[in-house]
Amino acid sequence: MKAVMSIVKLADVKAARERISGIIKYTPVLQCSEADRLTGRQVYFKAEHLQSTGAFKIRGALNAVALLKSRSDKEGVKHPGVVTHSSGNHGQALARAASVVGLPCTIIVPKGTPACKMDAIKRFGAELIECYPSPSGRIEAMQKVCKETGKVYISSCDDPDIIAGQGTIGLELLEQVPDVDAILVAMSGGGLASGIGVAIKALRPSCRVYLVTPLGKMMEQCLRSGEREWPNPPQFLDTIAEGIKLQQAGHNAFKILQEVAEKEVFEISDEEMIEAMKFSFHRMKQVIEAAAGAAVAALFTDKMASLPADIKKVGVIVCGGNVDITNLPWYDSFSKGY
Repeated sequence: MKAVMSIVKLADVKAARERISGIIKYTPVLQCSEADRLTGRQVYFKAEHLQSTGAFKIRGALNAVALLKSRSDKEGVKHPGVVTHSSGNHGQALARAASVVGLPCTIIVPKGTPACKMDAIKRFGAELIECYPSPSGRIEAMQKVCKETGKVYISSCDDPDIIAGQGTIGLELLEQVPDVDAILVAMSGGGLASGIGVAIKALRPSCRVYLVTPLGKMMEQCLRSGEREWPNPPQFLDTIAEGIKLQQAGHNAFKILQEVAEKEVFEISDEEMIEAMKFSFHRMKQVIEAAAGAAVAALFTDKMASLPADIKKVGVIVCGGNVDITNLPWYDSFSKGY
């Protein structure tokens, strides 16, 4: 694990936990007898949709911002603040984190971002800027803010401090289910999956970390070749899951995932995400967003059924619950917004 150790270490994840533990929630693990029956395995849902800001992102954001503020305080200088571009959840998290430590914050969101996510960003006191809904549009808007204000860009997936913060989920899950055999985690840029992978593989090397993506992600192809085979410029995938629509993984995250993730990737269709969301709503009474639905959907695939029988206990990272209940993807009026 040389590539991993040079970017994010288990010690970084443990330090992040100490730094953020008084503010973030220690989220529960939920079980569902119907999920166990349908899969023939014991399933444990790590409920990050119940986290502060409605998603796991606050963990990494708070760790990164707290470190920035601490460094500037030690140097005796006033920090100009932070900026990011986000499909919503990282934006909410960074806005909340910046408000906690007292830093100015600007969030760039693509046009079409769910209103519930934009409203939350504004409630936390951040400046909100809408941009053209493409990866390049987001980057250009972010760079403009950096140039004009001096604010520091915080990546949603590739900043080592972000990755370390997300890895705290892995520490908690191993406390809750010490003998977990496999974990399903949806990914966009890969900060969540890489952080969890660092913690899990350091403490329980036998546990398999499986990535879950929308169709067209090309993640399995890239993992098997060890190369970034995605087309440039970066693209968004055509999916109902706006939280995981970025096709490319982050550079640091990809390096880590080559070491900690299984090469076999679960690709999930929009229809499968919808059915998994309905399952969570109806059977578990839990409101989850489509990105979390992707990880739940992976449970019920033929690929899951074909995994080795020694995988008895499966952890599912329910990454977020920030869904617009007036625009659910099974409504006739549903719009992806882009």
